[in-house]
Amino acid sequence: MIDLHTNMMRYASVLVIGGTGFIGGHLVAQLAATGRRVMVPTRHASRARKFSVLPTVEVVEGDVHDGAVLARLVKGVDAVINLVGVLHSSRGAAGTRYGPAFAAAHVALPKKIVAACRDANVQRYLHMSALGASANAPSMYLRSKADGEAAALGAGLHTTVFRPSVVFGPDDQFLNMFASLQKFFPVMPLGGADARFQPVYVGDVAQAFVHALEDPATFGKVYELGGPTVYTLRELVALAGALSGHARPIIGLPAPLARLQALALEWMPGGPLMSRDNLDSMKQDNVLSGPIAPELGITPTALESVAPQYLAKRR
Repeated sequence: MIDLHTNMMRYASVLVIGGTGFIGGHLVAQLAATGRRVMVPTRHASRARKFSVLPTVEVVEGDVHDGAVLARLVKGVDAVINLVGVLHSSRGAAGTRYGPAFAAAHVALPKKIVAACRDANVQRYLHMSALGASANAPSMYLRSKADGEAAALGAGLHTTVFRPSVVFGPDDQFLNMFASLQKFFPVMPLGGADARFQPVYVGDVAQAFVHALEDPATFGKVYELGGPTVYTLRELVALAGALSGHARPIIGLPAPLARLQALALEWMPGGPLMSRDNLDSMKQDNVLSGPIAPELGITPTALESVAPQYLAKRR
C-alpha cells in the first residue's frame, strides 16, 4: 500500500509476467501511470511495441518458462505479477487431471515463479486465476487453475489471487470472436447457450491489481472479479451480433451436438475457437458468490457502457 506516514510506495518496481497480453496491456499502463518501474518479459520484443510510449516500462526478451531466466528477471524488483494463462490444451495422458499446455502454463510456471521469488527474497506476488477454479471442477482448465492457485498460496509469500469471470474490452477474445463469427454465418448454432457469465471490464481487472498491490489487507486473499450483470451465453452472443451490426438467429444445441461442434472447432485452422473443455467449464455458472471486496476499490463497469464503442467498429 502507499504508506500513510512516509507517502512512499513499497513496491516501486514490478515484474509483469504475461504483460504483453490483453489484460497485461491495460495493467502495465495503469502501473506505469503511478510512476512505477515496470518490467515486461516476452519472447518477441515486437509484441510489446505498444509500451514504447511508456518511459518507465522496460521490455526484456526471454523465456519465462526457463528457471534461469526467471531468476535474472526477479532480481531487483519489489513485486511480481503473473497473468499467464491459456484457454486450450490437448488431453493429458490417462489418469492426469489436465493436458500438457494447462500443466505448463497454469501449474509448472507458477511453481517456478514463486521459487524464483523466494530465492531472490521478493515477497510480494499477485496471481491471475479464473472464476470457478476448483480441484473438483468439471474442466481441465479450471482444475489446472486451482492447482496454480495452490502453488501461489502455499509458497509462503505475500500472495493475492484474483479470479475474474470472462473479461471484456477492446481486443478481447470473447465478444469480438462472436461478433466476427456472426459476420460470416447466417445462423449461430451455439453449445452451452444457457451457461451463465458475469463479464468484467478489463480496466476494472487492472485496477483491482493496482489497488491490491500496496495493501497488506489483501495478502493471502482470493478475490472474485465480475461485472454488475449476469448474462447467459445466448444473451452475450446476441449482444455481440447486434452491436456489431450482424445480428443472427441463435440456435441452442443439445449437449451431444454441442460436443460434436466443439470437437470440430478444436481442429479449426489457426487454433481452436471452442473446445470440449470449454464446454465442460460451462457446466457450472461463471458468476460471483458475492459482491466485489471493497478494498479493491472498483465500481464494476457495465458491459453496455463499453462494448458498443469497440464492437461498432466491426459494422
